[in-house]
Amino acid sequence: MSPAFRLSSSFRLLMMVTALGGGVLPLTACAQTDTASKGSPQAVAATGVIDDASVPPAAINPPTDTVPEIPPVNIPPLPVVTNAEAHKEAARLEKMMVKTVKGFSTYKPERREAFVSLAKDELSKTGLPISRPQLIMVVDRNEKVQHLDFVLALPDEPWVSIGGTPVSTGTTGRKYYYITPVGVFQNTADRLGYRAEGTKNKYGIRGIGAKGSRVWDMGWQTAMKGWLPKHETGQIRLEIHATDPQFLEWRLGHPASEGCIRIPATMNHFMDHYGLIDALYEQAASYDPRFSALLPKDREQTPLAGDLVIVVDSGPLTEPKIDPIADKRPLP
Repeated sequence: MSPAFRLSSSFRLLMMVTALGGGVLPLTACAQTDTASKGSPQAVAATGVIDDASVPPAAINPPTDTVPEIPPVNIPPLPVVTNAEAHKEAARLEKMMVKTVKGFSTYKPERREAFVSLAKDELSKTGLPISRPQLIMVVDRNEKVQHLDFVLALPDEPWVSIGGTPVSTGTTGRKYYYITPVGVFQNTADRLGYRAEGTKNKYGIRGIGAKGSRVWDMGWQTAMKGWLPKHETGQIRLEIHATDPQFLEWRLGHPASEGCIRIPATMNHFMDHYGLIDALYEQAASYDPRFSALLPKDREQTPLAGDLVIVVDSGPLTEPKIDPIADKRPLP
């Protein structure tokens, strides 16, 4: 084939491409759609007009690092009554306890004075003030006493003993049994108590009372190991609770517990219903459903409700005697 024929064929092919494409255009122009070309920088530069329909709106994202606003908690104030009103309410509670609490006693004058004096001594070591008339639960762990007394504490008048019942505190001579510590313990909303489920152990004993009995949790405390003569200490969860009403309640009035404070079932119910040491729990129930669920729905909280439990020892010694061979005795 001659060079002239090859040139002529190439020219005819170029003319056909031009005619079919409407002019000489870059081959890549066919890959761009009409919509893309309208919103492209080239189209804007060529026409000078921005097609609003082809430009997507700016993204609107809510901030994710803002702290949600928490409504303020309005804690109700503690109830405050006059001294005259406090004496009247204390007399009313004493009268009801005489009728409804098993084993309730108002004690002899010397015993009442001992409860009040020892409680004041222990409280003075802590610096906690008594700023309103309130009840204080005082427990004497002396092995010859083993009783509690509710004391009306007044900011500017002598304190008054109302009365109480037998209790059982920690005993010695049994392995892993602790001696209930002396001191001032506060029933605060930092800890949530609970209620007994009424389950029995392998001996058929309901250790913390019948189902529904209240258990007050006074937190972890340092206590002496009652089975060792070396005065070693350990940590116990100090609680106030009932005991088995059928097999163990008759033993109240003697050291028998693992370190907790056992009380009669009727006193347990009275303390629970009238909130004798639940002043701070009642406040917490106003904003925390857990405390509201724990407290009785039909409760009648006394305006003398307090939050302190004071364990004292009126014995000649500051601690119970420990059996020197207790650590060698087999577990019960």
